[in-house]
Amino acid sequence: MKRQNSERNHRPTEAEPKPLEEPKHETKKLKNLSEYAQTLQLGWNGLLVLKNSCFPTSMHILEGDQGVISSLLKDHTSGSKLTQLKIAQRLRLDQPKLDEVTRRIKQGSPNGYAVLLATQATPSGLGTEGMPTVEPGLQRRLLRNLVSYLKQKQAAGVISLPVGGSKGRDGTGMLYAFPPCDFSQQYLQSALRTLGKLEEEHMVIVIVRDTA
Repeated sequence: MKRQNSERNHRPTEAEPKPLEEPKHETKKLKNLSEYAQTLQLGWNGLLVLKNSCFPTSMHILEGDQGVISSLLKDHTSGSKLTQLKIAQRLRLDQPKLDEVTRRIKQGSPNGYAVLLATQATPSGLGTEGMPTVEPGLQRRLLRNLVSYLKQKQAAGVISLPVGGSKGRDGTGMLYAFPPCDFSQQYLQSALRTLGKLEEEHMVIVIVRDTA
């Protein structure tokens, strides 16, 4: 009996190192921004449109309020979620213009703004459910083409919200789509620490609600 008890007492000790290996499986190494984005809450997915091109995009929340997204990214006539956002203006990446965006973010804090990470929506990827069909006359292109265009113009894309007209003082705002730049990178410090470098083409989307 003594020998059996002795063996029982030693067995747990022999098995102890095994639990130490488990965290390795839990913390999977993220390879790129798309994988990093999947760790964030999905804020919106659909088509960004510029001229005759559309770009399937998934936007994940970096900071701010989901309520701003759901209230401003909707069709003001039907009340349904917008599946298409058309860039009609540009904002030059000049410091005074960027300072104005920063001022609007601070003014809208904590629940009047949202900052999102926009990446290419893949046909079978998470967050692509309900991706709209492309309208006739629009050419489907990769998001990197839009990023390259905005980089070349040294500008952010701008969309007035809600699309199609305003509905009351509380229901208006602006969306800014920033290509990689010093301004946008400040919101991606956590991603940079996780991945080491941000090689994948992406945008940072800032949505601010107009304040009275």
